[in-house]
Amino acid sequence: MNVKKDILRRAALASVAIFLFALAIIARLTYVQFFQKQNGRLWKDRITQYHIKRDTLRATRGNIFSRNEDPLATSLPYYYVGIDPCVAKTDSFNKKIDSLGILLARKFGERSRDEYTYMIRKARESGRKYVLLSRKKISFQERMAMQKWPFFRRDRRQGLGGGKFDAVYQRYHPYGRMALRTVGYLNPETSRGFVGLESSFQKELAGKDGVGLVEELSGGVRMPLEDGSDIKPEPGLDIYTTIDVNFQDMAETALLHGLEKYQAERGCLIVMEVETGEIRAMANLTLQNGKYVENFNHALAGGTDPGSTFKLPTMIALLEEKAIRPDQMVHTGGGAVLYRGRRISDTKRGGHGSITAQQVFEKSSNVGVHMLMNSFYNRPETYCRYMRQFRLDKPIGLQLRGETKPVVPNPQSPGWSRLSLSSMAIGYELKLTPLQMLAFYNAVANDGKWVQPMLVKQIRRANEVVKEFEPYVAPDPICSQSTIRLAKKMLEGVVEHGTARKSQSPYYRFAGKTGTAQRLINGRYQVGKYYTSFIGYFPAEKPKYSIAVVVDTPHGASIDLLYGGSVSAPVFREIADRIYAYDIPMHRPFASTSKPVRPSSRGIKAGFADDIRTISTELNINTPPSPDGWVKAETEGSKTQWVSQPTQTRVPDLRGMTLRDALHLLENRGFRVRFEGYGKVVDQSVPPGSPLPHPRKITLTLRQTARPDTLAVALNKHNQPGK
Repeated sequence: MNVKKDILRRAALASVAIFLFALAIIARLTYVQFFQKQNGRLWKDRITQYHIKRDTLRATRGNIFSRNEDPLATSLPYYYVGIDPCVAKTDSFNKKIDSLGILLARKFGERSRDEYTYMIRKARESGRKYVLLSRKKISFQERMAMQKWPFFRRDRRQGLGGGKFDAVYQRYHPYGRMALRTVGYLNPETSRGFVGLESSFQKELAGKDGVGLVEELSGGVRMPLEDGSDIKPEPGLDIYTTIDVNFQDMAETALLHGLEKYQAERGCLIVMEVETGEIRAMANLTLQNGKYVENFNHALAGGTDPGSTFKLPTMIALLEEKAIRPDQMVHTGGGAVLYRGRRISDTKRGGHGSITAQQVFEKSSNVGVHMLMNSFYNRPETYCRYMRQFRLDKPIGLQLRGETKPVVPNPQSPGWSRLSLSSMAIGYELKLTPLQMLAFYNAVANDGKWVQPMLVKQIRRANEVVKEFEPYVAPDPICSQSTIRLAKKMLEGVVEHGTARKSQSPYYRFAGKTGTAQRLINGRYQVGKYYTSFIGYFPAEKPKYSIAVVVDTPHGASIDLLYGGSVSAPVFREIADRIYAYDIPMHRPFASTSKPVRPSSRGIKAGFADDIRTISTELNINTPPSPDGWVKAETEGSKTQWVSQPTQTRVPDLRGMTLRDALHLLENRGFRVRFEGYGKVVDQSVPPGSPLPHPRKITLTLRQTARPDTLAVALNKHNQPGK
């Protein structure tokens, strides 16, 4: 019994001891939290400076590449600059803090040297682990330069350190606004894709955010803890498009020339590969505040009456029905006819008289098409069935959001009238986009095989192909091969004898159709407000590229000069010329020669060594350069010697170079360049070999010193105003 009492007594004593110990711990915690001071500050105040919590770790957004594998949109790192002032040793800190203050004042200019040093010293005295030095973000190149500063050097043997760079990623377009509406951009508030491919492939590009621990510091700065991540973020996938940056540049240039010449309100230009449907270029420009900008995708979403380009589906339907022959005569009279109270007229005053069905198409006679359509007037459903067979009533299904649904009426459609069939035949009462019309013309160029236009070729994770898109070819041709042959002949006739004959090229043959439609404004068609277009393909005998050009609402002194043949066809010719000059395999082969071609002694040769060696091999020139980089030829007697350009600290010798090569060298040295004339550089305002001037400005004089290539001459003349 005494043993039992002894055990109970000991248990009671132990319980009292544990209780008193717990009270002591609680008292100590209360004292530390609310009363104890460290360096003159309460712990409860110090802990409000930073704390650790779980947060979202953003994934790096994927890139968008061109067909050439050049980045069209990428995410570049930018950095917030901060410092942990407690890392450096006291002696080293006191020696270098003033130098850091001077550098920060020069770099950011938000505070004076003394203000920077005072801020960092006070943070060190109070034990703060992080100070944000500027709200401005710096680039990667600036970060590399700052890593040479005290406190930011990687070598900490001197007792310094503490500099921090907190990375954030921003979307960057290396080619500026090129294809901006197609590539797209992000919503600045949500960082999600807003339009274009950025929006259409948001899920693939965005990747998957991670979850991890971050240290939230004063000023709202969050620093991820390297070992605190529960779920690592997965970078976004890369999108590889069919866009060729060279084609895109040529397309935007040609379209801009056409729009500026006629001060048009908007326009678009699409280049597509016939066999695969791969879109090589898609340019969209709109006049806004006196400048042309890419703020709407007219090619994809600009549905409207196509005008006379729709006469091709009409003629193919008639040919398939055996309702016409290309050589049958059509009496168009004086160029006007009254049909059920509506006047149908041709643009040519006095009309075309009696012409063949082939000429009706070549001259784009509205009256002639109306007369040929007699076979369909009592059976409009047959005509509409052909439109469905041609896939004109269905969206293209491009890998890009925002496509306008086509409107091709039929007798069951609301608003169908006795005049609808006649209007449709010449391209009215419809709603079609340039891309939808181009897909049809491309099918004709492709011997009747309808190919779905394609903008994205692959989705990759680094070098791993995650998904590959193959060209889709409709199982059934749009019409018979005999009709395709007749349709191609008609399209060739438009360029050789018809409304586009002034845009013929002596170097290749192309085929297509002009279109001019009055604009529908407030429910009424407006005379003088035209939607002009040209859709075609080239080379005519073996089509490789199909192109659609739209110049919407051009302005000019004469209405007769605002039709598709005068406005849009020359733009087609310009882009086709540029593509033909660029795509060397399209050229006819030259007869080979067994004798080596000696370099001409006329002019001075200069350029990039790799390019010159390639040309020397192809043209059998026996004096290729041996140095690397940018070189210049110096001739003594009969010998040619290639000399490397001077270092980056000297002005290069630009004489004899093309403007493109000269700009490359000068811009790498930070020059602002002005130039006069055209051709090759014959003089430069700053002598070759001299030290780089300040400010770095230079003027180049250009002159055509050698006999230019005939195609280049033709291109130059063609691009002159008024030509």
